[in-house]
Amino acid sequence: MIRRLDANAAGFEDAFAALRAADAGSDPELVRGVTAIIADVRARGDAALLEYTNRFDRRSVTEAALLEVPATELAAARNRLPRRLREALEAAARRIESYHQRQRQESWEYLDEHGTLLGQRITPIDRAGVYVPGGKASYPSSVLMNCLPARVAGVGELVMTVPAAGGELSDAVLAAAHIAGVDRVFTVGGAQAIAALAYGTTCIPQVDKIVGPGNAWVAEAKRQVFGQVGIDMIAGPSEIVVVCDGGTDPRWIALDLFSQAEHDEAAQAVLISPDSAFLDKVADAIERLLPTMDRRAIIGQSLAGRGALVQVRDLEQAAELCNRLAPEHLELSVEDPGPLLARIRHAGAVFLGRHTAEAIGDYCAGPSHVLPTSGTARFSSPLGVADFQKRTSLIGCSPRGAAVLGAIAHELALAEGLQAHAESAAARHDRPGESS
Repeated sequence: MIRRLDANAAGFEDAFAALRAADAGSDPELVRGVTAIIADVRARGDAALLEYTNRFDRRSVTEAALLEVPATELAAARNRLPRRLREALEAAARRIESYHQRQRQESWEYLDEHGTLLGQRITPIDRAGVYVPGGKASYPSSVLMNCLPARVAGVGELVMTVPAAGGELSDAVLAAAHIAGVDRVFTVGGAQAIAALAYGTTCIPQVDKIVGPGNAWVAEAKRQVFGQVGIDMIAGPSEIVVVCDGGTDPRWIALDLFSQAEHDEAAQAVLISPDSAFLDKVADAIERLLPTMDRRAIIGQSLAGRGALVQVRDLEQAAELCNRLAPEHLELSVEDPGPLLARIRHAGAVFLGRHTAEAIGDYCAGPSHVLPTSGTARFSSPLGVADFQKRTSLIGCSPRGAAVLGAIAHELALAEGLQAHAESAAARHDRPGESS
């Protein structure tokens, strides 16, 4: 069911390349469909939102104002939750907020040797839009993980959209919105929600940045509106890579692989180990445990399509493969993860030691679970406070600074053939290079 690979056998590179291969691109029909929806929402606003919401979510909403969930309903949803679930959400929120408080950046400035002020001012974005998926599961954790970093950053207004198929909404999702301090919630999903957040309608305000995961239509819509608004990333299917030295309970490892495979048939779960007998034990555990899983069909298809058990020569070779995969989630399930971690350059989040399940990071450890996928951890980072803050450069020349810097800029501008630049730089002093 799950393929077995040997990193030192003939043909491995071709098999590994197939394992690494991400989706080659969006389906042209999907791209055209998203383009049409965005154009329609821009042209017809709330009327288009109502039409798509009623068609795709099997609803009968008669006016756009009814798409908004009253703030009182968010609080009521929190109160309706079973006590243990409410306390778990609130405990997770405290941990997520505490972690992200440590990410806050502060403004700074200094005077150089000529008395010129230089600095950087940090300010939050005015309004952020958070997309929360529906579909195969409800995700209150996504609400916390996307909204709390924004709140810590000081975002002025948080607007959330979430599909409500058949008019049904998850109390846990609404409660999480209340706990995270979301200002407005709208029951709109799909590409139409992204279009509304990007361009605004009478009902839904235009935002400055859109974050949050979604299906292929949502991902393509985010791709198309980028530039009109900021986005967090184009997220692909979930991924986990586990490196194990053979000393962890095989059942634990099988469940860790399942934890990401159950998200989606296209999710990827890979185990890398130098211990062939251990790989056998994990394969046996997978076969034994899979029939007990509620989402066994999805897990089975994910493991068969994109999963692998990979035997390597040693942990050093395991680290090399991990860096080539640049996975979203990486578990280092070994006796001493420190030396192995030192070899890891590319991963969205790293989980250290035998007792650290990736699922803890999904819910309550503290860091946001919004992570780069599809190998993009080579150049991008987890969602955090910095994604909701802007950096503004500050420059304030003293008279002497204007003279010294003007002389430098004058010469560089002439070299580039930009006369007005040169004269502008030199205009504030009589002779470039002399202090006033």
